[in-house]
Amino acid sequence: MLTEAHLDRYAEILLWGLEISRTGKTKQNDIVLVRYHLPAIRLAEVLQAKLLSKRRNPVLRMVQTPTMEKQYYELANNAQLAFLPPGEEVFANNLNGNIFLHAPESITHLSNIDPEKIGKTAIYQKKIKDILTQREEKGLFSWTLCAYPTKTLAKHANLSLTEYEKQIINSCFLNSRNPVSLWKEIFTQINSIKKWLNSLKIQELHIQSQHTDLVVTPGKNRKWLGLSGHNIPSFEIFMSPDWRGTTGKYYADQPSFRNGNYVKGIWIEFQKGKAVKVQAEKGESFVQKQFAIDKGANRIGEFSLTDTRFSKINQFMANTLFDENYGGKYGNCHIALGSSYSNSFTGDPSSLTKAMKIQLGFNDSALHWDIVNTEKKQVIAKLSSGKKMIIYENGRFIK
Repeated sequence: MLTEAHLDRYAEILLWGLEISRTGKTKQNDIVLVRYHLPAIRLAEVLQAKLLSKRRNPVLRMVQTPTMEKQYYELANNAQLAFLPPGEEVFANNLNGNIFLHAPESITHLSNIDPEKIGKTAIYQKKIKDILTQREEKGLFSWTLCAYPTKTLAKHANLSLTEYEKQIINSCFLNSRNPVSLWKEIFTQINSIKKWLNSLKIQELHIQSQHTDLVVTPGKNRKWLGLSGHNIPSFEIFMSPDWRGTTGKYYADQPSFRNGNYVKGIWIEFQKGKAVKVQAEKGESFVQKQFAIDKGANRIGEFSLTDTRFSKINQFMANTLFDENYGGKYGNCHIALGSSYSNSFTGDPSSLTKAMKIQLGFNDSALHWDIVNTEKKQVIAKLSSGKKMIIYENGRFIK
């Protein structure tokens, strides 16, 4: 069980993440939403005290229990799925921070719910997502999230609760008296790698592993991102490429839970940027429906690499936050199907109009689903000069 000292340190890291992920300055009287599952209520209490001490205005919201969420999708009609509480848009337009404490008591309770119904809700709620994206682009809003250990997560990861907790403690450095200082050191090292990657003028990335042979094109006016404070833990270095240049085959060997559905062995073939063939060893019908929820759901919005020297995560955690940052023996690469990150633009993201995003190949979708490959791999970059160079091999960046 996480001790009070662990919780205090975890909260300090989250507040550090919220601060560094904001391009503008955080300040007194900022409104910060803390969303949490019931098992993480003690961590929510610790965060509330720290936010009040910093003269922020915390708003605490417990998310739906599994029973509540299942009832919602079983009983709500289309009008209810589209319903947004009065004042929700006003709240979003004034929100400065969002911290989510992921501690689910179930991750399979929606397995019998029609994925199209869940997809409709995501589309209806995209209005709020777009408001927060615009505020983030202007430096007025930031967000971060973490995972809190539960018996359910441990069970689906095939770990004991103690083993699961140990993964969180080790990967977030919660046994250190000053974990934020360790995060700052990694922040500096990852910034050095990002600076190197951004100097290379990469035209094309070729990813090869036992079951993957994929080409991704970064596109114009792109930059690599990483350890922005958005996710705790976070070790990935990623970008939102020009979706139109994606071609080849990609295989996600790591399992995934999404909307209560267990998916394993996703295999995708891309042509001219679109997923034209999708298969899965388990959950194939669900995957295909997810990739069809809107026009952009079958295109990539993110390409990412994690260096095993940074990440201490070496177990499947049944939680995308940890699984997309898997270190293990060979690190990982992952792609996200769906929405892209506008802050991967080299200029001012707030200056990007919808037309500009389309012209640059930034993808737009209600979906954003990270699917992970942990196989031994090599990534070759083709530069604008025509030169080819290995930038990633055996789980490490080759700088």
